[in-house]
Order: sequence, then C-alpha cells, then structure tokens
Amino acid sequence: MRKILWLLAPLIGWIFEHMSFAIPVKRLRETETLMVFHHPKPSYPFHVLLVPKKAVVSFLDLEPDSAFLTELTTAVQSLVEEFQLPAWRLIVNGGEYQDFPQLHFHLVADIEKPTSKV
Repeated sequence: MRKILWLLAPLIGWIFEHMSFAIPVKRLRETETLMVFHHPKPSYPFHVLLVPKKAVVSFLDLEPDSAFLTELTTAVQSLVEEFQLPAWRLIVNGGEYQDFPQLHFHLVADIEKPTSKV
C-alpha cells in the first residue's frame, strides 16, 4: 500500500493544492495555505493533522520562509490554547518514517477528553 501511495504522490499533492474543499473532513482550521483536521485513525486521545494546501512531499521540500510555517505556528498555538492542552507534541515524520506522500504535522496530546473553549 505504501508503494502505491508514493506512486500517487503527484496526484495527492494536486488534490491538496487544488481540491482541498472536496476532502471529506471536518476542519478545525483552514487558511489559504493550511488545513487542520482530526486524524482519521488517531494514535492519541487528541490527534490532529496540519497539512499544507500545496503539493509538498516532505519537510525537506518546504521553503523555509513559507507562509505555511507562519500559519502552522499560529494554528498550533491557538489549538493548544483552545483545547487547553497541558502537554503536547508537534511531530513531523520524514524519510522511511513518513507513510503518506504529502507533508503533514501531527499535533498530539495524551489528554483523555480535550474540550474546546470555543
């Protein structure tokens, strides 16, 4: 399955860049460059994905001065505050650890029932 996903990397990136509106997820945040939603198969009680709305295969392909990084920082800070996460991790996988051929970050916390202040 992993090999098939990586063969489809250009199509997956194109979908995030041009058709993100059609991805069937409930968005927690969305900007011009970023989409945030709950992980469909969470590994933690609180597990969200932060994905660029541009075809970016890996962290090594990301432009250091991109607007995405600014919006990523703002989104993580606001999610930590909104869900009152006392301890959390921001994870990016790369190389052999990266299973999906579109750059994405995991914001995770072991808190059992995070509640939104909103």
